[in-house]
Amino acid sequence: MHAELAATDAAHAADSGAQPRTGALVRVEAPARLHLGFLDPSATLGRRFGSLGLVVEGLETVVEAAPADGDRFDAGPGAAEELGRVRAHVQALRRATGCHAGLHLTLARAIPTHAGLGSGTQLALAVGHAFSAAFGLGLDSARISTLLGRGARSGVGIAGFDAGGLLLDGGPRADGSPAALIARLALPPAWRVILVLDPRVRGLSGDQEKSALQTLPPLRREVAADLCHEVLMRLLPGAAGAEFAPFAAGVTRVQRLLAQHFAPAQGGAYASAAVGRVVEWIAAHACAGTGQSSWGPTGFAIVSSLDEARRALASAQAAGVVDPALELRITSARNRGGTIGVSGSGRMRSDPGMPAEPRECKGQVAYDLAPKTI
Repeated sequence: MHAELAATDAAHAADSGAQPRTGALVRVEAPARLHLGFLDPSATLGRRFGSLGLVVEGLETVVEAAPADGDRFDAGPGAAEELGRVRAHVQALRRATGCHAGLHLTLARAIPTHAGLGSGTQLALAVGHAFSAAFGLGLDSARISTLLGRGARSGVGIAGFDAGGLLLDGGPRADGSPAALIARLALPPAWRVILVLDPRVRGLSGDQEKSALQTLPPLRREVAADLCHEVLMRLLPGAAGAEFAPFAAGVTRVQRLLAQHFAPAQGGAYASAAVGRVVEWIAAHACAGTGQSSWGPTGFAIVSSLDEARRALASAQAAGVVDPALELRITSARNRGGTIGVSGSGRMRSDPGMPAEPRECKGQVAYDLAPKTI
């Protein structure tokens, strides 16, 4: 566990009467994702939203948890600001499951917030799976998301934790449960993703995001149809057949159409003009699928190889279009989901058949799925 950065609250251990055995340690890693766009945000074709997403390597939220006599919430470097949401998630899980045993939880690492990388959903899933595995509750990702208020519009963050890769969902279901996954593909390992992050800018989220969606005019029916055709007949076939050019063209076309629609809510095609300059330079000088993830400010360029990624960034640097405040990363698609490891000795290992210990809260909810490694 990392050094304690927050005060200890032992109230819930006294409420439950449980006597958890200490020593079982759970470690959950939840990966970031790029949200590549909605298919029909206004339901002009009949079903609202539908999301395309890509899970990426190198940015994860990491939670470690173990039963304890009382509560303690710690954070690693740069993650302390998320402890309030961590506590809120734990309280919501306790109310839903009736499991009030004490918990020592460390948020070891967090995906940058309000950057378009899915940090909120991954934090909720990481905390939820850690809580579930620590007490043997067997909650799956869909149930955790429902309990913690995630997945109301897009299901790619939930599916991204479970499976990784390039993902397409069909929009939220009529009963409000998370969107069903309708396609999942692994991208070729040679392809690379350039991320352009601007720590000075925060993308829309929460009430601001809801307000923006409500005030924008409906996306025209013919544009929604164009988006669906691009995804179904160019982008997904390109990924499935390892054909980079049509895949990249499809990604860029989808992004261009959506940027025109959402620009009035975020002040332009990109939430960060500095990010936009870099991404547009790469788009003009390389074969790449380019755009902005969700509300940004993170921009991306997907290219066919590591050499191509390095050339694109070197060209942008030489042209003077890279603001020194930006963070540039070369990564790749993550063709696997998150991980859940449980250890009784303090040494982590992943084992899909390994039961969670202890089980003092077992049986208080109607879910009995073994903790899993994905």
